[in-house]
Amino acid sequence: MFCEKPHHLPNVVPQTIQAVDLHEGDWGTVGSVVNWNYTIEGQEKVVKVVVDDINKEKRLVTFKAIEGHVIEEYKAFKATLHIENNGDNNLVIWTIEYEKQNEHIPEPFSYLQFATNITKDVDTHHVNQ
Repeated sequence: MFCEKPHHLPNVVPQTIQAVDLHEGDWGTVGSVVNWNYTIEGQEKVVKVVVDDINKEKRLVTFKAIEGHVIEEYKAFKATLHIENNGDNNLVIWTIEYEKQNEHIPEPFSYLQFATNITKDVDTHHVNQ
C-alpha cells in the first residue's frame, strides 16, 4: 500500500493521513513526487517527498522529504519501509535517516511513533477485510 497505493491510506487512517496526492510521475515509481497531508502530535502538517528507492524483491520503499515542515527542522530526512517475511508473519521495519538543522532540534521519535501507529492501523484494516 505504501509503495503503489499510498493514496488509499486516507481511507484507512483518516484521523492520521488526510490526503496523499501525486504531484509528478506515476504511483509506485522511483522519482515520483507525492504530497502528504497528515496529523502528527495533534498538528496538521504537509510534506512533499520524492520516492527515492523501490525494491520490490526486497519489499522496500524509501521516501525523501524535499519540501514542507520537516525540512524546517531537518537538513535531510528519509524514511524507509522494509517488509521481511518471518515464516507466516511479515515483519515491518521503519528506518529514518536524518540530519538536524541544529543541535536544538529533537530526535525524530515522534515520526517513528507516527509510522508505527500507521503500520498497526493498516495491519488492523487488512485483518478485518
